Amino acid sequence: MGMERDLSLDGRKLAGVLLDKDGTLIDFQETWGPAVHAMIVALAKGDSALVAAQAEALHFSLERKRFLPTSPIVAGSTADYGGTWGAALGRQDIDALRAEIDAISAVESLKSLAPIDEPLAVFAALRAMGLKVGVATNDSEQSALRQIKALGVEDVVDFVAGYNSGHGGKPEPGMVLAFAKLLDVDPSEIAMVGDSLHDLDAGRAAGALTIAVLSGPASREDLEPHADFVIAHIGDLPALLGRIMADPVVETDRCNFC
Repeated sequence: MGMERDLSLDGRKLAGVLLDKDGTLIDFQETWGPAVHAMIVALAKGDSALVAAQAEALHFSLERKRFLPTSPIVAGSTADYGGTWGAALGRQDIDALRAEIDAISAVESLKSLAPIDEPLAVFAALRAMGLKVGVATNDSEQSALRQIKALGVEDVVDFVAGYNSGHGGKPEPGMVLAFAKLLDVDPSEIAMVGDSLHDLDAGRAAGALTIAVLSGPASREDLEPHADFVIAHIGDLPALLGRIMADPVVETDRCNFC
């Protein structure tokens, strides 16, 4: 059984929900595994040694088209792992490489885009509860906007931030603080939802409520110490937030929501 938490919102209702993208809204391995495989092949330009070098540097299985848990791509952005990728290719023009990576991913990630649960139904339920909805990702803002459109949720998203949106990247709190500023509320009135420590640490650093989902690569054991609540996937989110908003002081076993 999980620890009991007294989560006082000081009588305030939640104002907004900020969700991570990869591993939370879309299946990380199913979406990005095939996409990154295509990117590795394209960037190698027919050189099999460069294909192997990229896979090793990115901790990526070419045979399975899957990331190992230690891959820097799991929670980072091209700002974080661009240098590693460039070194594997023998390139020093990292800015140009990042632009190439973003351009290829714009095409390939949409080919294999795999939503988790039903994002449109979840977002519509949250908005029906009076909540604003945002997306915060360490992917680029442009990539996030393309995928949000492909998921059919662009009309129910109030805020989108990527690593290049000017708020910094997770685990820094800038994206959460920017969402709270947009809504003109205290960050404690925001719920940050994600599948990685970067997401949860960003939420806690901002003073937001933190909700972990188990739909990404990280385990419950890794996430639970950093989360106020743990749920299986975003489909469980409306029920959880409904209970929190119905009673501003929630004392409950977190595992009831898992």
